[in-house]
Amino acid sequence: MKYIGLDVHKSQSTICILDKNGKKIRTQTIRGSWQRVLEEIKKIHAPFSVCFEASIGYGYLYENLRKMARHVAVAHPGHLRLIFRSKKKNDRVDAEKLAKLLFLDEVPNVYVPKDEVRAWRGMIEHRHRLVGERTRSKNALRALCRGYGLTCPKGLWSKKGLVWLRTIEWSNEMSSLQRDILVERVESLTAMIGRVEIVLKRRAETNIGVRLLMTIPGVGIRTAEAMVAYIDNADRFNCNKSVGGYLGLVPRQDASGSVNRLGHITKDEPGTVRKLLVEAAWQGIRRSERIRGYFKRIQQGDSQRRKIALVATAHYLARVMLAMLKTGECWRDEERVAA
Repeated sequence: MKYIGLDVHKSQSTICILDKNGKKIRTQTIRGSWQRVLEEIKKIHAPFSVCFEASIGYGYLYENLRKMARHVAVAHPGHLRLIFRSKKKNDRVDAEKLAKLLFLDEVPNVYVPKDEVRAWRGMIEHRHRLVGERTRSKNALRALCRGYGLTCPKGLWSKKGLVWLRTIEWSNEMSSLQRDILVERVESLTAMIGRVEIVLKRRAETNIGVRLLMTIPGVGIRTAEAMVAYIDNADRFNCNKSVGGYLGLVPRQDASGSVNRLGHITKDEPGTVRKLLVEAAWQGIRRSERIRGYFKRIQQGDSQRRKIALVATAHYLARVMLAMLKTGECWRDEERVAA
């Protein structure tokens, strides 16, 4: 059995090969695309295992390497930096470190979903970026109107509101051109978002997990689909509390002896899901007595703990969602249980 550490880059990659005793056989730098890297690895006599660091396109490499290697490990880049902190860092050193971790069976693995799930996640992130671009364009239009002392009517982004924006007479040509471009951008982005949401809705309607999570008050289709797509396999979480760490909703901790300091949340990826969960928590607080009761219990009547309670409620919803995906049970309010 050989152990291969692979440090991958866009146009140049490095491989380090260890034998069954962990002794380095050779280190090789490969210039060219990933296809060239795969061709070189294919020449290595089996059996062998491969380890590389997760980055853009890691799913493509993982699926192709699985066809050749006995085992493929994808390492978490953030955890790698914590394991190997050295002042000497280059591609050859990094490849050797990956090979050694693989030999020692100490690779901090990341979960690699199937291609269709990766595409689903990508579409969710794409919609999130489009919505962000549209929001920035809308804010720029409002700022332009305020700059001329104009009061925007209600329903500004409806067809009637956009017609009102187009009929405004500006004092100079530059402001008119800016208005025209921003209105066109808002309309164009709205159409793009609509196309994306049609595809996402089609996928969500066929997924039992999405419909299950939507039984929670305040959880809409966007939050439900994001949670299902990123959790993917609920059984990969040993306990329900671990989903909070995955979503970056747990506080930073610095503990030593009797001192235990807790800081802000870690904000680990995926950030889009975390944002949607916080929005769903606000809606749940308004619509569900059970969620509102949890929020108030954490807040303890202190207005300074409002944000802490909101994040804690989002974490609570994440744990509930994971449990629901594991058991297949719908949401139950306390009142319904009592009845």
